Amino acid sequence: MPNRLLLMSFLIALSSLPAAAAARLTDLESRWLQAGQPVIAFARAQGLPIDIIVQPQDAPGAVPLALGYEAGRCKLVLSLRGNAQAEGVLQEVLPAHQGVMMEAMMAHEIGHCQRYAQGDWHALPRGFVEPPSMQRGKQAQLAQELRETRREEAYADLVALAWMHGRHPGQYQEVLAWMRGVRASGDSAGASHATQAWLALADGDGAFDGSASPFEQAQVLWRKGLSGDK
Repeated sequence: MPNRLLLMSFLIALSSLPAAAAARLTDLESRWLQAGQPVIAFARAQGLPIDIIVQPQDAPGAVPLALGYEAGRCKLVLSLRGNAQAEGVLQEVLPAHQGVMMEAMMAHEIGHCQRYAQGDWHALPRGFVEPPSMQRGKQAQLAQELRETRREEAYADLVALAWMHGRHPGQYQEVLAWMRGVRASGDSAGASHATQAWLALADGDGAFDGSASPFEQAQVLWRKGLSGDK
């Protein structure tokens, strides 16, 4: 996930997109945007500064959905054209359920946006102290970077799950199982995205309290998972 995003002229900012340009969106782009619309509407209602960007050129190998942060605004970027990963990430999901998974991925990115906007990126909650590292030099720095990334990914995963638990309770277990599969496969099995310990916390009855916001609900389980993350 990029820590910042330098926008180029070839990116289309949907917030100011004319009707003619919007009509040139592909079917897949339209599906992603439609699936994520409730999440985006909620996030903006919470005051999060979000710009939606679609890359109109082919982007083979790019992350289909990513979030950057620039000049105080979150940049939600879709890179779907000519990108096999855009289809591959959902290849094990029944077509009728793919929209729910797209919505979950949007909610994940909104979790990142909230952390950026609050100035909490890579910061531990009050009262948590980083344990001393047994490593030295570059190894210690790399290990710390992996921990920080893993923790941010875990928080965003929990925001997505809290969102799905509140909006699609009947499909919650399916989303959780799919997310576990994603985290256990390919590059996601590496330390920087190994959020399985937090996902396990989200599997129990009463894991989320629907009376609180998805961000507040995620924070509770995130703090529990931090206690065992070294």
